[in-house]
Amino acid sequence: MTPFTLTQLRYFAAVAEADSMTAAARELMITQSALSTAMSQLEKALGVQLFMRQGTRALRLTAAGAQFVRDLTVFLEHADSLYEAAQGLAKSPVGVLSVGVFGPLASVRLPLILDELERRYPGLEVTIHESDLADQQDALRSGRCEIALTYGLGLARGFTAQALQRIPPHVIVSREHRLARRPERPVHLRALEDDPLILLDLPHSREYYESLFRLVGVTPNVRHRLVGYETVRSFVARGHGYALLNQRLQHDLTYTGDSVVPIQIADELPPIELMLVRPSDVRPTRRALAFEEVCRTLYGET
Repeated sequence: MTPFTLTQLRYFAAVAEADSMTAAARELMITQSALSTAMSQLEKALGVQLFMRQGTRALRLTAAGAQFVRDLTVFLEHADSLYEAAQGLAKSPVGVLSVGVFGPLASVRLPLILDELERRYPGLEVTIHESDLADQQDALRSGRCEIALTYGLGLARGFTAQALQRIPPHVIVSREHRLARRPERPVHLRALEDDPLILLDLPHSREYYESLFRLVGVTPNVRHRLVGYETVRSFVARGHGYALLNQRLQHDLTYTGDSVVPIQIADELPPIELMLVRPSDVRPTRRALAFEEVCRTLYGET
């Protein structure tokens, strides 16, 4: 028999989240003395120090405590799944699902996914972690997210990835650009070599776009490096340059009220894969599997 209880573990998770015994006690609606006693008993049972006390209120996790939080997150998720199954809820997942999403995908894909999730699984609550591609992997490793909707660029080992779509790159120019007169005609990147480039300068995205130019032997004339997808589109619409992007919107308007003109690329260039990614060493919860099911329904090509 383990020398600690599930309640103590949940108390520890709350304290680790709040970095404060007082705040956690308030959240759990128990007295601070009862919570402090539970944490002392848990540390004694484990034989390790989980917290460094800083003053009278603040706490900081030790290295052992931080590792225990990562392991505990998965354990508590499995405990919740076990409870759901015992209550006959196996086909209707409930609880909180933390989803990571690559920033440029969030506004285009996520609202439709959440609409369908709410329709199918009304007891499922979703929290969103929106960031760049590199941070998505860190969030999955640390347990901040269970699953991520992202691109497969720079994907490290230790992840299970499921491809949904292959999205080819395209060029966007302003309506006043010379190529906008024949938008139906695909363009070779060499035809834009002397034009100023507005580069989407995000980790892994940047390397991908730069690799496309290398493949066709072109050195781009980079004018601006921007981290916002809509910022790039707005700069292009105002005539500051052209851009390479993958994700295409349902309209050509930008935040400035101007429009961009999308043009296909004549060169044979590798597409980006839209993927569902999760840690390979963690069994997915029913919540994560429900999210995968909805994404496959909406965006799966196979």
